Parts: sequence; structure tokens; C-alpha cells
Amino acid sequence: MSEDRYHINIFKPNGEFQKTEVKYIWMILIVWALGTYGFQLLLRIVQRNPQGESFLTDMQFLGFPFHYWFTGQFLIIMFIVLCIWFNILIDGLEDRMGKGDIRS
Repeated sequence: MSEDRYHINIFKPNGEFQKTEVKYIWMILIVWALGTYGFQLLLRIVQRNPQGESFLTDMQFLGFPFHYWFTGQFLIIMFIVLCIWFNILIDGLEDRMGKGDIRS
């Protein structure tokens, strides 16, 4: 087997399969970044005082302050869902492109 077959460059993908795969990777990274850093930016924008109090820190969700639940619980759940979503996308891409299992 040649080494060229497995060469992947995320900034300059070759072929339709790699281009679509890289598009999926960027899409997942953007969703993750918006969830992680976008919420932190929102907390900073809506704070009432230098201590960081806002309606998001005053709200309760499942008995926890909303900002704590979001960063401590929801982001972990979001990460797991993004991993599952990425795998579903890649499985569908492999089926469409006829790539199948690597072991074959």
C-alpha cells in the first residue's frame, strides 16, 4: 500500500470524500466553539456588575445556577452529541462514496 493513500491535509483536502469530511469537521468545530466560547462571551456581555452577576447567573435550572449547569453539564452532553453526530455523518459519507470498512 502506498502512503499517499492515507495523506490528509485539513487545509487542502484532495478528492470529494476528503473535502466533505473536512467540511463536516469544520462544522462540528464551529458548533463546539459557539457553545463553549459563545456562552462565555454572552455571560460577559450581559453582566450587571464587575462580579459577573446577570440574569443568567440568577436563573436556576434543575436546582443549579443556569451558568453552572450549562458549562458543567450541558457542554459535556453537547460534546457527546457532536461526536455521535459526526460519526453518523461520516458513516453516511462512506456509504455514499463507497468507501466502506478500512479492513476490506
